[in-house]
Amino acid sequence: MRLSPLVVTDEDRDELGSWVRSRTIDHRYAQRARIVLLAADGESNRAIGDAVGMHYNQVAVWRSRFAELGVDGLFDEDRSGRPPVYTHDDVIRLVSFITEVPPDGATRWTMEALAARMHEHGCAISASQVWRICCGLDLKPWQTQSWMTSHDPDFWEKAADVCGLYLDPPDNAVVWSVDEKSQIQAKSRVNPTKPARPGTPTRRDYGYVRHGTVVLFAALDVHEGDVAGWVTDSTRSENFVEFLHDLVAYTPEDLELHCIVDNLSAHATPLVEEFLEAHRNVFLHNTPTHASWLNQVELFFSIIERRLLRHGDDTSRDELAARIIDFIKDYNRHARPFRWTYDGRPLKVA
Repeated sequence: MRLSPLVVTDEDRDELGSWVRSRTIDHRYAQRARIVLLAADGESNRAIGDAVGMHYNQVAVWRSRFAELGVDGLFDEDRSGRPPVYTHDDVIRLVSFITEVPPDGATRWTMEALAARMHEHGCAISASQVWRICCGLDLKPWQTQSWMTSHDPDFWEKAADVCGLYLDPPDNAVVWSVDEKSQIQAKSRVNPTKPARPGTPTRRDYGYVRHGTVVLFAALDVHEGDVAGWVTDSTRSENFVEFLHDLVAYTPEDLELHCIVDNLSAHATPLVEEFLEAHRNVFLHNTPTHASWLNQVELFFSIIERRLLRHGDDTSRDELAARIIDFIKDYNRHARPFRWTYDGRPLKVA
């Protein structure tokens, strides 16, 4: 016996049609809407099942649900499920634990530790359930956010001095952004790295052998984009002064050198003072404490870290030093100054 077409009002047909066409609605609801629309066109349950990829007995269920309850019948009914083993008060207690300092000298809570603490207070809850509650409340005791605040009393004066060198440099002067990148490891992989192939990323051995560390002294010509670099063994004051001598030799004699530096102790030693006394055309400009991000050479350090150092494979410090210098030479062939977007007006909150 063939079923008669399902009766669907024009209003319901429009709504169900929008379900079928929607790109965001859950697939199951779009599938049920198609069932009803095909049933309204007189299709059999078997034909509908073949069209929507569902057994014809299940098609009959949704057909009957619509006939009885209309569009509301196409939604899933609430399921009872397993009753929770914790109460509202237990959730409040869990939140209070998360916002307290962990016990026994620990520095952060784990899900297991929270579950154990809840057990001590008579709530038999699992670590996985603790995690689900935390996710539902957007609590993340496994994460830590860090920040750094400059308490330099001369912050604004120093920041304005640095920004002024970027925006309005002195006449007959070169502005160098100077810093050291320390603890660069020379290390080689135990097994050779395999290059990327279609469908397979670059593969590197997890194990490696350390061959020592080097320090890169670098100076960025802020308004031309060129980089001067020297690789050595430490950040001590003697090396800093030696690098300043290199910058003096690198710069035409009739120009002043304005060097932007951070607050490393090696930048303020008697040896540095002697150098400045002997070279009256060299001036050091300190960034505020904890504000070395104002120093544009940090942008170059980010570039060399990503493009050369992070995945480097070097069998000695000398090999690493040579590759760094070669990278700088190649970089300078296409160097451009970084675009300084700060226009001198107060920054607005996003």
